[in-house]
Amino acid sequence: MGRIYTAQFNAVAVTAQQDLFEINVASTKVVQLLEIHLSQVSDYGDAQEEGLAILVKSGATASGSGGTTPTAVPLELGDAAYSGTVEVNNTTKANTGTIVTHHAFNWNIRVPLDIVFTPETVKTIAPSGRLTVELATTPADSITISGYVVFRELG
Repeated sequence: MGRIYTAQFNAVAVTAQQDLFEINVASTKVVQLLEIHLSQVSDYGDAQEEGLAILVKSGATASGSGGTTPTAVPLELGDAAYSGTVEVNNTTKANTGTIVTHHAFNWNIRVPLDIVFTPETVKTIAPSGRLTVELATTPADSITISGYVVFRELG
């Protein structure tokens, strides 16, 4: 079944395209992305409404930079720590390699973006792989975003 983890960031002012999440898998494990949630608290009303592109990608061989590395939190009390690493808000995106876009979403920032993958659409990342949830549109102005991902580690 595997262990399930969350990783999050809270109230980050975002002004540029970036990897909102970068999940790096340990060399002896496999990871499945189960859920993505994004919301914002700074722009409300018709005049501030924006549509932003969110892409789920894999295949990058060079990690991004410019963000932070939160600790992935196990959902079950007492479970082992996540074997890989997670990075958030990397303003230099993960790059190099054969990068593939698996999912593309358009987020109207007026409402939260909640994506729960069905078993048929769960993206599996191989050992030593890297998956990103990318903000692919530059916001018109600074927006304060919070978000989390839920993922399963197998192996």
